[in-house]
Amino acid sequence: MQYSVIYISKTGNTRKIAKAIFDRLPGEDKDIEELNTHTDPEKSETVFVGFWINRGTSSMEMMDFLGRLHGKNVALFATCGMGASKAYYAKLESQMRALLPEDNICLGCFLCQGKMPIQVRRRYEEQQLQNPEDPRLTMMLRNFDEAMLHPDENDQQAAAEFACKTLERYAL
Repeated sequence: MQYSVIYISKTGNTRKIAKAIFDRLPGEDKDIEELNTHTDPEKSETVFVGFWINRGTSSMEMMDFLGRLHGKNVALFATCGMGASKAYYAKLESQMRALLPEDNICLGCFLCQGKMPIQVRRRYEEQQLQNPEDPRLTMMLRNFDEAMLHPDENDQQAAAEFACKTLERYAL
């Protein structure tokens, strides 16, 4: 298998991005699957790996999987609730790259905003009732509402372009 897209998705956000990437990969020698205990990291030389980010990191299952990847070309992609901050995305990209063992080639990272569970908004609302003067909570509520629209068509198109440009850049 030339390409694999392996992802974990809690709310469906990362699944949408994984599908957009998979659809853009050339040829028939490709596979897409949701991460599970039987996912074989050895089956492809180029792997697009996707996950959701919660509080700046991925799930333990994804960290374990990434730790088992060796000697691969790896492109990482993720969705997260917080968005519209290049500085935050740059920090996340650095953290994502650090999850890969050094014998892999990191082809790049793609991040986009994704909707969050409604419980997150309720938690922000409760915090705002206790701290009505905290501008950070107003920003977090605004961000939550914006995230409900993502990933959208533009995000999916950007993910597909990321896949295409990654393959072109590395001549894969």
